[in-house]
Amino acid sequence: MVDFGKVLTAMITPFTADGSVDYDVAAKLAAHLVDNGTDTLVICGTTGESPTLSWDEEYQLFQVVLGAIANKGKVIAGCGSNSTKEAIAATQKAAKIGVHGALQVVPYYNKPPQAGLYQHFQAIAQASPELPLLLYNIPGRTGQNLQVDTTARLAEVENIVGIKEASGDLDQVSAIRRLTPKEFQIYSGDDSLTLPMLATGAKGVVSVASHLVGNQLQQMIQAFSEGQTQLATAIHLQLFPLFKALFATTNPIPVKKALELQGWKVGSTRPPLCEMPSALVQELEAVLKEINLV
Repeated sequence: MVDFGKVLTAMITPFTADGSVDYDVAAKLAAHLVDNGTDTLVICGTTGESPTLSWDEEYQLFQVVLGAIANKGKVIAGCGSNSTKEAIAATQKAAKIGVHGALQVVPYYNKPPQAGLYQHFQAIAQASPELPLLLYNIPGRTGQNLQVDTTARLAEVENIVGIKEASGDLDQVSAIRRLTPKEFQIYSGDDSLTLPMLATGAKGVVSVASHLVGNQLQQMIQAFSEGQTQLATAIHLQLFPLFKALFATTNPIPVKKALELQGWKVGSTRPPLCEMPSALVQELEAVLKEINLV
């Protein structure tokens, strides 16, 4: 079974001044991230602004990032859709490009019932049996929760290897862990919940903060796995203000601003996302200075 590691970075998509994808900066950022604590890059997820990217832009990003990291890490491609047919086509194309896995978000807006969710993910898995799939449950954005029983049934599908669980519900995480094989990988979808989710059986995190503190997140997870819970807690508490600042407004607006403050030319977000209010920028910059990131 593929091992995506402990720290997966949901990578931002850099843009030029005219709003085009900046593939050169994407390549440089990808290489930097795998050299600084990231095991796997998740490309074209929520943080990558997938709703405003074309499929052609996404496929090119998959190729660029694969080339940039040169086998130092793995690449998971965001191939989810609220159309099963479209998700299947995107996943098959990504598999041909050579990615190591695909992220499959719960279909958004159309709110399928649990039977429809099961059939959706099962169909994608069957259409690309050679590619490991990571489910992505984020009901705050999709409008529908992937319930525990559905996740447990999907965990029986051979190439559905794990879930990015961003419901914010620790009881749900505990229930998933109880009902799925130990090989089924659970990842926190919220940086601030990584440590509590490790305690309830998660393997790691699909992180936004790892753009800035990937090595520290690795250290925290490693400390927890070795029974050094006080050290893990100390790291969590040190980073907690950053976790909150990066979600002071809609992701990825704050993390792009944080990278800009560090000197990365990642550009702004695409509309309908907008600039970060100046008061929040000042608060973010203060947090970055507090933990020596700028």
